[in-house]
Amino acid sequence: MAGMNFKIPTVLTSEELMDKAYHRASKISKTGTNALDGKKKTALAKVTASGDIVETTLQGYVERFPRIDKDEDFFPELVDLIIGIDRYKKSLGALNWAAGRSKKLKDEALREIRRTKDPAIIESIRTGFYGRLSSVIRRISDDLLFLQEAKNRFRNIPAVEAEVPTVVVAGFPNVGKSNLVTVLSTAAPEIAPYPFTTKGIIIGHIDDGWRKYQIIDTPGLLDRSLEERNDIEKQAALALKYLTHVILFVIDPSETCGFSVEKQTALLDSVRSGFAGVPIIVAESKCDIMRTGSDRLCFSAQTGENVDGLKGAVLGELRAVKDGSGV
Repeated sequence: MAGMNFKIPTVLTSEELMDKAYHRASKISKTGTNALDGKKKTALAKVTASGDIVETTLQGYVERFPRIDKDEDFFPELVDLIIGIDRYKKSLGALNWAAGRSKKLKDEALREIRRTKDPAIIESIRTGFYGRLSSVIRRISDDLLFLQEAKNRFRNIPAVEAEVPTVVVAGFPNVGKSNLVTVLSTAAPEIAPYPFTTKGIIIGHIDDGWRKYQIIDTPGLLDRSLEERNDIEKQAALALKYLTHVILFVIDPSETCGFSVEKQTALLDSVRSGFAGVPIIVAESKCDIMRTGSDRLCFSAQTGENVDGLKGAVLGELRAVKDGSGV
């Protein structure tokens, strides 16, 4: 789960694309019943081959890049942050236009070649077609470069399942979140790259009979106060609202994490304001070191104490999401 598993081909530059088309066409030679017939058949085959390569290559890019249709979803939000949706859609639209234009130019050239009986005109039509085709491809040169860069950036979008009910773990570093994700997960959690975190997000799964839920820790996003995040990090944290069904906020009352309870509570308030309407479970970690006697759930990921109780509370909220929303 190293990133979204998109099978996007390498995007050629405009020069590479034309070289590929011309190289294929240059190898074509046809024989005919006479010199004119051979020349005409060769020209028809060269135009067809070069036009088809450009058209199918561009159409292939359009079809194999991810479609982004939803207005409100985790994936489009991240694509907008990492790549820029407007520019992305514009570039794919430009390629689609160029593919259609290439086909039209090819069909026009083929009709003209079939009509003429003059070898010089046949050659002129073919070279003219090459020139017009090159002009079309040059017009989308920047779009091809942009989409190749977009392909590289798609690798940094974490492979999360937006349709699966998800609990996101929040709280300061060293309060016990990573260990908690590990003990609550059915299998060993995986680390996926995330462009706004230093360690990558930690993704685990919780099985509940035939149901499956997702549990995620996002180091670098929900472990600092809103004021300490830069603008991109703030947007990325807000993008999580489309993925988050429940938040599990972990407080370390022992303060061995290096942050006071007061500061941790302030972060909790910040998370609450950023995720209004999302159910939040507040749990105290490291109960093997310290107990406060509060009404909050307490647990120890190290000893396993009360982890089952915490898991039950989390599953209760996630089941409510599943049953209430039809997710």
